[in-house]
Amino acid sequence: MERAMRLLLIEDDRKMAEAVAAALAESGHQVDIVGDGAEGFDRALNGRYDVVVIDRMLPGMDGLAVVAGLRDRDIKVPVLLLTALGSVSDRVAGLRGGADDYLVKPFSMVELEARVEALGRRSSGLSDALLTVGTLALDRMQRRVWRGDKLVHLQPREYQLLEMLMQNAPAVVTRMMLLEQIWRFRFDPGTNLVESHVSRLRTKIDRGGDPPLIHTIKGEGYAVRAG
Repeated sequence: MERAMRLLLIEDDRKMAEAVAAALAESGHQVDIVGDGAEGFDRALNGRYDVVVIDRMLPGMDGLAVVAGLRDRDIKVPVLLLTALGSVSDRVAGLRGGADDYLVKPFSMVELEARVEALGRRSSGLSDALLTVGTLALDRMQRRVWRGDKLVHLQPREYQLLEMLMQNAPAVVTRMMLLEQIWRFRFDPGTNLVESHVSRLRTKIDRGGDPPLIHTIKGEGYAVRAG
């Protein structure tokens, strides 16, 4: 189960803000909503938040300006930028401006929750050198993987894929998150790239009669879970 986080949502569309807040609250998180960029900037400066979710287009102060202002003041809180601007240049501008991740509208609430929770884990220091799920272990220092007492030999992409799934376990990692983080795609290429790598990874991790650990969550993505 994910740890409960305190989140700040800076979004001027009230219906959108309420829907996002409701989805995040359903997962146990506390969400403060602000509808103005300048007020949101002040709250982010003076409040202790685990993650800040910021809309790109805001009254009072633009979303990119809010992010830049936080970074200028050495506020390192993770920021997820919401944007209706889907071009590569717009996304790059957001990331270079100090955002840690971005999500293009319209988006699924499942993906929003997954990205927020991934940012929260990253900021909390939950990035241990040894990752374990059930009988599966991944040593990030040596880049080696075991299932029980058997060493599992993985190709570089397979290792990256498993590492990302285990780092986020037991939460779901969406297909788009994998494309972005592992293959550096800023768009969906419309191929079975992810599916084929997950399939090959399964043959190596879940073989030998052991209970399966790599799960496909229909309509959402993938997760490593024991039991």
